[in-house]
Amino acid sequence: MTLSSGKYASGSQESASLSGVSWGAIFAGAAGAAALSLILVILGFGLGFSAVSPWADSGMSAKGIGVSTIVWLALTQIIASGMGGYIAGRLRVKWANMHGDEVYFRDTAHGFLAWAVATLVAATLIASSVGSMVSGGVQAGASAASGVAGAATQAAGSAASNSGGEDSGYFIDTLFRDDRAASVSDDAAHGVVFRIFTKTLNSKDGQLSADDRTYISQLVAQRTNLSQADAQARVDQVYGQARQAVNDAKTAAKNAADTAAKVAAYTSLWMFVALLCGAFFASFAATMGGRRRDAVVYLHDTSSTSNETYTAATNLPPVR
Repeated sequence: MTLSSGKYASGSQESASLSGVSWGAIFAGAAGAAALSLILVILGFGLGFSAVSPWADSGMSAKGIGVSTIVWLALTQIIASGMGGYIAGRLRVKWANMHGDEVYFRDTAHGFLAWAVATLVAATLIASSVGSMVSGGVQAGASAASGVAGAATQAAGSAASNSGGEDSGYFIDTLFRDDRAASVSDDAAHGVVFRIFTKTLNSKDGQLSADDRTYISQLVAQRTNLSQADAQARVDQVYGQARQAVNDAKTAAKNAADTAAKVAAYTSLWMFVALLCGAFFASFAATMGGRRRDAVVYLHDTSSTSNETYTAATNLPPVR
């Protein structure tokens, strides 16, 4: 009885004086989780790039790629974090004379800490290893988008921005307007009309002034043998087409910005859910690993116990 009390007192003093955190087990579980997470993420990138096609009518759709990415990210977190938590729980020290609730809490904390360390390490490794691949895809997409935007702007006749120099060119052109036939060359006339269109399309109302409309109509009539009325009708038609093209380009740009904002928001939310699942499964797996750790039977303890039992049994007095 005295021996049991001594062992209990020794175990209590050891539990009170030592920390309940096994950092070696935590870092081991975090290393395993980070490595497995990196492998799974790279595999996911490979599968994703293989499913994407540059042709419009082939390959997986954007919605399918988004859903598959979310699912793969969640599975990566569950598998990698679960393995890391199990390793942290299985490799931690055995706490002697500890209440079951305290053991359960410590195992959960070990799994959570292993997940936290692995998340930080994996984020650094993923950012450095696959950052070039992601940046390459983003740059290619940005180049394509800028090319489309440039083509739309050029087709709309609004390639120039609303700068002070171009506005000055418009006002300078008004100083030298001449109603005489063929008063300016064709190139000069095209430049004047271009500046008028640019300034008007960038204005708030987007409406041609009466003077600009009359002047452009005169230039068109001088060079096309059209009557003044027909020239004005052509000016109204062409300017209407240019204005519509500019409005369509602005609408497309706004829709693209809204879509990008929604994609970023959904991505952040699902990443939060995936990381939360990883933290849960890491903590749960750590408790499972801790139970298996406490269930380990030491062979030398078993043999010594058997020898003591056998010795004690041989020294017993005979039964009468």
